Amino acid sequence: MLLYHTSTMSTLSVPLTTNLEMFVNQMVRDGYASNKADVVRRALTRLAEDEAVFAVMRSEQEFKEGKAIKGDLRKILKSLP
Repeated sequence: MLLYHTSTMSTLSVPLTTNLEMFVNQMVRDGYASNKADVVRRALTRLAEDEAVFAVMRSEQEFKEGKAIKGDLRKILKSLP
């Protein structure tokens, strides 16, 4: 999955447990990110990348299990309800 960066951002308010807040603060103190928002943006970007990798891995496993659809895409789409 490719994430596109734009110049506009929205603000999202998310309640955090005390432990998560302490973790975010520690990441900033350790220099992982410049501020709390950057920690969250990096975490979400990482999650999106991980999910994309898992999707590919699931697809590869389904292909190995013979669950892949093969053939002419136009004919396959016409046969769907």
